[in-house]
Amino acid sequence: MVRSALGAAIAVVLAAAPAAAEQFGPAAPPNPWLGPAGTATMHGDAEASDTTPLPGPGTGPVAASYHPIGGTCPTILVGGDGLPVALCTLITTRIPTAFLLDPASGEPLASLPTRAGSGTVLGGVYAFLDHQDRLVTVDGAGNLEWIAHDHGGPGGAWRLYVDHTAPTSAVVPAGDAVSSATPDRTGAIWLATEHGTAAVLRPDGGIAAVALGAGELVENSIAAAAGGVAVATDHALYLLGTDAAGTPVIAWRQPYDRGPARKPGQLSHGTGATPTFFGPRTGSEYVTITDNAAPQEHLLVYSTATGVPICSVAVLPPGPSGTENSPIGIGNTVIVASTYGYPYPAGTVGPSDPASAPFTGGMTRVEVDPSGCTVRWNNAVPSAAVPRLSTADGKIYTFTRHSPAADATVLDGYDYAVIDAATGVLDTEQPVGTGLPFDTLEMVGSIAPGGVQYQGTVTGYLRVAAG
Repeated sequence: MVRSALGAAIAVVLAAAPAAAEQFGPAAPPNPWLGPAGTATMHGDAEASDTTPLPGPGTGPVAASYHPIGGTCPTILVGGDGLPVALCTLITTRIPTAFLLDPASGEPLASLPTRAGSGTVLGGVYAFLDHQDRLVTVDGAGNLEWIAHDHGGPGGAWRLYVDHTAPTSAVVPAGDAVSSATPDRTGAIWLATEHGTAAVLRPDGGIAAVALGAGELVENSIAAAAGGVAVATDHALYLLGTDAAGTPVIAWRQPYDRGPARKPGQLSHGTGATPTFFGPRTGSEYVTITDNAAPQEHLLVYSTATGVPICSVAVLPPGPSGTENSPIGIGNTVIVASTYGYPYPAGTVGPSDPASAPFTGGMTRVEVDPSGCTVRWNNAVPSAAVPRLSTADGKIYTFTRHSPAADATVLDGYDYAVIDAATGVLDTEQPVGTGLPFDTLEMVGSIAPGGVQYQGTVTGYLRVAAG
């Protein structure tokens, strides 16, 4: 039985879509505690595959509308009811605020501020939508919040409200903060803190934690698959599970080359990647991140079950390279996008080595099998957002940034861009705006039913649909 409007939409478009030139998969089975696959987490699903079963707006003409709300919107998700929910940090107050959006126009229907968090423009936590279409995030006091929506406002208007809370202070050390949350397949919610604590909130309400390496920081999201939960610190990749008492334990740890310093176009000194589960049999027998080796980065692939390295291969353009984005991963395929040199706003990052570099972009597609990694293609697309692969139409959807000068300026232009995943060829670029308000800041977008794409910017979000 189809559970929801979005589930029905997925079924219809998959049945009606023409056969793609290349078939991707398999995807891991849907997590029953999450909203629809492809739209429930910042990276699409619990495995952080950065794929979607929905087709995007396509390669024809598109209509783009810009929605300024005075906040940076790194998270835009879509529930089973088809309603988009955005989590944005307001620029003036630094308060993370949830917005419920009209799927027909993209305009806000309701909003709800959370308690102020870390005060950063990029927001506090990687949130997700659960199987009841509730936005699950962490407020500034360290409480997990389940934010629901209904018509309970004045005159039956849409409203957002806190449906449930759960404290995390028992396992979060003083001075630390939760940076990521995701559910596993038992309904337990896994958390990671900025300073290297991993915790699990069990369905019975119990909570327990394990410390990762001393002095290690968690700067990216975590991912959960049938074989465990992957956490990347700025020193190593971890695979976590639980013991008989439900306490988190470290199954394996793999250090990586973190390089001599943070590179320009990255937010931390270490991997810029959220771990991605993928694989040709179960959809999650491999897990991958990028390292921070200098000058050129590598894609690192491990066995989920054992942590044994499967392969390592240099990716992105020769010479200095780096990425702050999670790889796309499905079947035997991994796709990495460069962010080296991306100009983040002043004050959001510290010193880098070198202090700056031109943003030139580029992507690499890698094929993985038990014998190793093979680069299938490279391109020079200057992706300014986390790319999303549609397995329905075989296209990679992103936004690009182009500067009229040698270095980035406030006059840079931003384009909707579609890449053929089979060849790496740029199929289309179409302008959506010029200047700071349209800066997509290497943030993640979501593809919604009806071939609609949402993308956060520094000051709001874009809604793109076939024109």
